[in-house]
Amino acid sequence: MAQKSSGRGLSSSAGLVTYYDADDKKTLHIKPLVVIIAAFVAAVAVYVLNLVF
Repeated sequence: MAQKSSGRGLSSSAGLVTYYDADDKKTLHIKPLVVIIAAFVAAVAVYVLNLVF
């Protein structure tokens, strides 16, 4: 008789990865507001450079 799987289901066989250590203290954390501001500044810079050149 076949043995039962380890309980991970299809995610391990489909190549999907589950990250359990997402709250690692060593990782770089960026606030969502910083990303929005950076995207806005980049968009304004591209617009201004498009007008100039």
